[in-house]
Amino acid sequence: MSDAVTATWNPPEAGLVRPLGEPVLVLVGYPHDPTRVGEVAFLPGSDQEPAVVGRRGSASWMQHRPGSRAACGPLDDPQMSRKQLEIRYEDGQHLAQNLGRLPLRLNGQPAETCPLRPGDLLQLGDRVLLLVSARSAQLDGEVEASHPFGGPDSLGWVGEGPVAWWLRDRVRFVGRRNAHVLVLGESGSGKELAARGLHASSSRRRRPLVSRSAATIPEGLADAELFGNLASYPNPGMPARPGLVGEADGSTLFLDEFGELPLEVQARLLRVLDEGEYTRLGEARPRRSDLRLVAATNRDPEELKHDVLARFKIRLDVPGLRERVEDVPLLAVHLLRGIARQDRELASRFFEEGDPERSPRMALALTSALVAFPYTTHVRQLEAMLWQSVTSSRGDTLQLPPGGLSVARADGVEDADAVDPATLDAATIQAALDRRGGRQEPTWRDLGLSSRHVLARLVKKHGLKVRGKG
Repeated sequence: MSDAVTATWNPPEAGLVRPLGEPVLVLVGYPHDPTRVGEVAFLPGSDQEPAVVGRRGSASWMQHRPGSRAACGPLDDPQMSRKQLEIRYEDGQHLAQNLGRLPLRLNGQPAETCPLRPGDLLQLGDRVLLLVSARSAQLDGEVEASHPFGGPDSLGWVGEGPVAWWLRDRVRFVGRRNAHVLVLGESGSGKELAARGLHASSSRRRRPLVSRSAATIPEGLADAELFGNLASYPNPGMPARPGLVGEADGSTLFLDEFGELPLEVQARLLRVLDEGEYTRLGEARPRRSDLRLVAATNRDPEELKHDVLARFKIRLDVPGLRERVEDVPLLAVHLLRGIARQDRELASRFFEEGDPERSPRMALALTSALVAFPYTTHVRQLEAMLWQSVTSSRGDTLQLPPGGLSVARADGVEDADAVDPATLDAATIQAALDRRGGRQEPTWRDLGLSSRHVLARLVKKHGLKVRGKG
C-alpha cells in the first residue's frame, strides 16, 4: 500500500480507539451470501492498478484479523456484472465509477462516477452495500480458534473492525491487572459486557462475578446492602448477610450505574478501595475483603466524588456504534439470532430452513438504514429498530419499516437532529443543569445535544457549576 495514501486517510470521529489507516471497502450488506458480511478490500494506491468489484473483479476481499488475511475471492452474485464497479486513485483521491448493470448510489443518491470519503456508503442495486473506511494493515489483538468470523468471541463481543479488536485487546490486558477499573461509555455501548470480560480475563474468574446496579441501592440501606449485617441486627431474627463487599471476597464486584450513588455513599467505599476494609452493621471489628471493584457509568467521570475517582487507577472507555459502524450488520445478525432462538415462529419465517444459527434474510434498505443511523443508546436502539422491522415486515424478509426507523429515548422523546451547541448560551445550559440536579446524562438530552461529551465540553467552556460535585 502507498504510504502517501495512508497518510491522507482519517476515518470519521477519529479518536483514541480509531487509528489512522489505509483506505478499505467493508462489505456491510450482501443478501446473496450474508456470511461474507464484514470482509474488507484494501483500495489501490497511486502506483497500483484500479480495483474492480464484480464477479470477475480484481478487488481482493478478505477476512481481515490480527495476524491473518484469509482471501475470499470475488463477489459471486449472478445478478452482478463481471466488472461492476471500478475504484482508482487519481489526483490525490479515490474515484468510483460504475461499469455494470446494477445502478450505483452514493449515500442514497444516484451516481455514475464519484469521489470517495471515509464514512461513505456505496449501494449497488439491491445486491451490495459497501462502507468506505480505513484501518491499519496489521490489526492489534489475538485471534481465538473458537471465534468464528463475524460471531461472538469467548467474552461475548461481536465485531471484526479495528475498534472491536482494540477493545478485545484492551479488555484482556486490563483484566489481567489487579487495580480497580472505571468503565466509561454511553448508555447501551456494552459497559456490562466489558466488565464481565474483565472478570473472565482475570485471575479471579474461578469465583462468580458479583454484580449489582448501584441505581437500585436505596441511600438509607446502602451500608446494609454494601457491607452486610450481623445476625439479628438491627432487628431480632434478621439473618446475617455478607453484603456485596463480603460476597465479592476473592472475586470481582461490578457496580453498574456507579454515578447514581450519592456522593456520601461513594465516600463510604474509600477504605474498601484502599485496603479492602469494611464493617458489617452490628459488628465492632472491621473485616477485609480481597475484591476488585469494577464500576461503570455513562456520566462524566468528574461528576464522581473526586477522592473516589482517584482510587480508580485504570479507566476503560467503551466506544459506541458511531465509532464502529462496520460492526452494526454483524451485531444485527447476532441480536436477531438471539431473538429467533427464543421464538421458533420468527426463526422459521426469517431464517433459511428455520435455523437461527444461519443468517437472517434482510433487505439491503434495512441494512443501509441501520448502518447510517445516528446512535445515542447504541445496542439498545439497534435491537429496538430490529423489532420494528420484525413487527412490520409481511413476507419472509426483514424490511425497512414504511415510515423509516425511529426510536424513542428513555425520556419518551424521539431522537431528532442534534442541536448546534453554538446556539446554546451559558444561562440556558446552567438552568438545564440545575433542573436536573447537576446530572449530565438527562441534561444533554433535555438540551437536544448529540451526547454527554458535547455537554461536558460546554460546561468546561463556560465554566459552569455542576451541583453535586465534591
